[in-house]
Amino acid sequence: MTMTNVEEIEVNVRQVDEPSASVPNPTQMVEVIRKLVLAGVGALALSRDEAEEFINRLVERGELAQKDAQHLIDETVERLRKTTQPQTNQIQNNVTNISSQIESNLEQFLNRLNIPSKRDIDELSAKIAHLAGRVDELRRAQDAPPPKTKAAPKTEE
Repeated sequence: MTMTNVEEIEVNVRQVDEPSASVPNPTQMVEVIRKLVLAGVGALALSRDEAEEFINRLVERGELAQKDAQHLIDETVERLRKTTQPQTNQIQNNVTNISSQIESNLEQFLNRLNIPSKRDIDELSAKIAHLAGRVDELRRAQDAPPPKTKAAPKTEE
């Protein structure tokens, strides 16, 4: 018994619709990476708060002048920012690259299953709309009465 194309497509669609433990959800992976980046930013904010607390304790004990404390806090924050900014940029670039790779791999996976992409469906829809318009034009031309032609005036010789 052979499957028709429609049956094959239905089987392929069912297989893709069923959740699979072996194929991770790209959105979930990107979300995990995003949370890791946010955790890093949170750690930086916590480090700043802890540094400010430590410096404020030094001021309270008289081991550091108030004006020097603010300068030290600003300097520490700037140093942390300079240290973490390249890493943050690298992480953001990595997240973007990973997202692109996941999208590309998912598209290749779906292509191997012969599942049309949204772009394929949009292209086919546009072609169908164009052909439907052309069929309507041809029907109107066929149903329309032939144009009346005027007989050429007879010339007397």
